[in-house]
Amino acid sequence: MSENKGFQLGTIGALSLSVVSSVSIVICNKALMSSLHFIFATTLTSWHLLVTFCSLHVALSMKFFEHKPIDLKTVIGFGILNGISIGLLNLSLGFNSVGFYQMTKLAIIPCTVLLETLFLSKTFSRSIKLSLSVLLLGVGIATITDLQLNMLGSFLSFLAVVTTCVAQIMTNTIQKKYKISSTQLLYQSCIYQALILLITGPFLDQLLTQQNVFAFEYTPRVVVFIVLSCLISISVNFSTFLVIGKTSPVTYQVLGHLKTCLVLAFGYVLLRDPFNWRNIFGILVALVGMILYSYYCTRESQAKTEEISLQNKPNEAESDPLLHVENGATKLNDLPISKGTFWEADKDLRA
Repeated sequence: MSENKGFQLGTIGALSLSVVSSVSIVICNKALMSSLHFIFATTLTSWHLLVTFCSLHVALSMKFFEHKPIDLKTVIGFGILNGISIGLLNLSLGFNSVGFYQMTKLAIIPCTVLLETLFLSKTFSRSIKLSLSVLLLGVGIATITDLQLNMLGSFLSFLAVVTTCVAQIMTNTIQKKYKISSTQLLYQSCIYQALILLITGPFLDQLLTQQNVFAFEYTPRVVVFIVLSCLISISVNFSTFLVIGKTSPVTYQVLGHLKTCLVLAFGYVLLRDPFNWRNIFGILVALVGMILYSYYCTRESQAKTEEISLQNKPNEAESDPLLHVENGATKLNDLPISKGTFWEADKDLRA
């Protein structure tokens, strides 16, 4: 039971770290791009990943975590896929309206559910599907303003959704298959993500912005915000892998939409961004969906835990009393206890 509570606290801590760090970096990057006009998002992301790798390498040399090598092809493929998905998301934003880009982000959850159902044989209860529908409806109301379609933008959005879903599913499955921590996986894969974005980032940014990142005027204020953004990104990248490893890709996407609502609210409070009753109503609907999702996840996880616990209890009617005399009564600590969790990964959710 203590292990179960510890795991729950660890999961809550991971979720909290992800929310705080993600909202912080969005606010920092918004100031960097809107106020200081540094609009090279893909190149900035490559710097984030490079700083993350360097910081983890220092942590490894100081024995904060242990290096656990895994299949090289898997790591390289996973890192490249993550880098491609980031680039495609940026291209999707560049070639589509903001409203259609938001639709692309909303499509990640149903696509993840579909892929996990088809290829991983996972099942999602009606309650979970209903809560996700309410969540997506609320975020859609709050964020989608226009829907301008074009063939190239739609194709790029499709590729962005598929690669993002597969990358996030792999983040969860690789950690479980090789029994490695989120830190170990991030350390081994982020260098490949950084390399592919370092190579392609300047070209993508020039295609999208018609400006050269190397010709930009780097004032001291710009440099300070870039350094701050890179430092916050260490926490963002770490918490992303941690949350997906401890929960599931779907839960991570739900958390992402919570961040979207918080960013909208903080943008209004701190930066005086335009805000109307439609945004407020959408955020409230999304929050209802998140609460329902949390409730049903918890209830189904507890039901699964109780079911496994009952299956693991010995049948006293069939036990030999002579064995109890010879060996003593069975201790509770000797019985196998299920490690059910509050936001259990992979059990999002069996009906």
